[in-house]
Amino acid sequence: MKKFLPTCLLLGALTTLQKNAQAQNWQLVWQDEFDNGISADWVFETGNGTNGWGNNELQYYRRENATVENGQLVITAKRESIGGYNYTSTRMKTQGKKSWKYGKIEARIKMPAFSGIWPAFWMLGDNISTVGWPACGEIDVMEHINAENITYGTPHWLDNNNQHASYSGNTACTVTDYHVYTVEWDANYIRWFLDGAKFHEMYIGGGINGTSEFQNNHFILLNMAVGGNWPGFNIDLNGFPAKMYVDWVRVYQDNGTPPPPPPGTLIQAESYSNMQGVQTEATTDAGGGTNVGWIDATDWLAYNPIVFPTTGTYKIEYRVASLNGGGRLSLDLNAGAIVLGELAIPSTGGWQNWTTISHNVHVNAGTYTPGIYAIAGGWNLNWFRITPLTAKAARADMLNNLIDNSVQTGKAFNIYPNPVQQQLNILSGESLTGGLIRIFDMSGKQVMTARPATNRLDVSALAPGVYTLVFTKNKTRITREFVK
Repeated sequence: MKKFLPTCLLLGALTTLQKNAQAQNWQLVWQDEFDNGISADWVFETGNGTNGWGNNELQYYRRENATVENGQLVITAKRESIGGYNYTSTRMKTQGKKSWKYGKIEARIKMPAFSGIWPAFWMLGDNISTVGWPACGEIDVMEHINAENITYGTPHWLDNNNQHASYSGNTACTVTDYHVYTVEWDANYIRWFLDGAKFHEMYIGGGINGTSEFQNNHFILLNMAVGGNWPGFNIDLNGFPAKMYVDWVRVYQDNGTPPPPPPGTLIQAESYSNMQGVQTEATTDAGGGTNVGWIDATDWLAYNPIVFPTTGTYKIEYRVASLNGGGRLSLDLNAGAIVLGELAIPSTGGWQNWTTISHNVHVNAGTYTPGIYAIAGGWNLNWFRITPLTAKAARADMLNNLIDNSVQTGKAFNIYPNPVQQQLNILSGESLTGGLIRIFDMSGKQVMTARPATNRLDVSALAPGVYTLVFTKNKTRITREFVK
């Protein structure tokens, strides 16, 4: 339940959204099916709180507005005057009764949609009474406002600068129908799902950017507010009485053991913070949603800052489609200040025929604003994923990609002397002009690039070791190893 401050995109982690979470051995540890009334694990709030529960909400909360009908919890918001307020509703919580550290928390809910209504299914840290909000942490599993057919998932926390931070994601759905709203939460990630499809994710490993609040127990809340800072104060009186139906609430845990961190972080292409020239459209790719299309040369996409926690090699994957191919993208950081690499876009035979391409890049630890630039257009982008690699994995991944993606020509391509001390000579039946030479060390880190003007390459600055030289030009890619 958003409180005190509007949602802001203060990213404190390598976030955004990877594939569905790794399979886990979920064990049901608590549930309320509401088949026999409302369990004793719920506590009911009364009144309007402080400053309308911190949001200038208009309702007066009372136990009487929560009932059970046909095995479902019903929270009813009414237009009636009680306690000096013109509306009543219910806010219920498991505080002091039940709370959990990590797990899969979900509920099946349908709710009203009209101007001024604000249903929510969310969690707060057990220590809220001692540290306050947002230092306790808040995980909004589901929020919906007004007549929107959108559900929001949002964490709130106190960052390293003692400022309120939040990172909200959303997805479209018909909120007046039943849906299952879920978070999967472990020591490294919080992920949000709608009917089993993931739409949002945030990295919290190591308490990055103050997110240590999410390493503590949290309790569950259900409520339906009327008005407030987020939905506003234009209340459609024809919407009352309004009913929020909760079929069940369930909590699972992975046998008490937090899962290991997932292999990578996926960022939806349409989640850009700024762009030039592109549009979005519905996609038929796995997972549905939308993709970015109508990409022409010089178009670009910029994304919110993310943290690369360690210096090293990162694998960047892109989910692309192109009717005819010929496109090319460039990945950069901080508005082009750091160019990480380029990739050609292959023909996939259709605008919704998807394939995944990738390259490995070296990034120094730090917070950066990533961007994707269209060197040549004619392609669609659904998502891109950032995965940190160990030195061994980077090396293996690089060599596998070179083998899988290389297009060798029948023309000779030799390098000498090998081993080399200062100058590497290249004997090639393919003109080097217009090509690109990249050199990788044993860890997979790119240590040198060159646009060759001659058949000689100065490698004197390289440390002793084994290297892989990659020459690319148009559709030709040739690899050779050498020792220095």
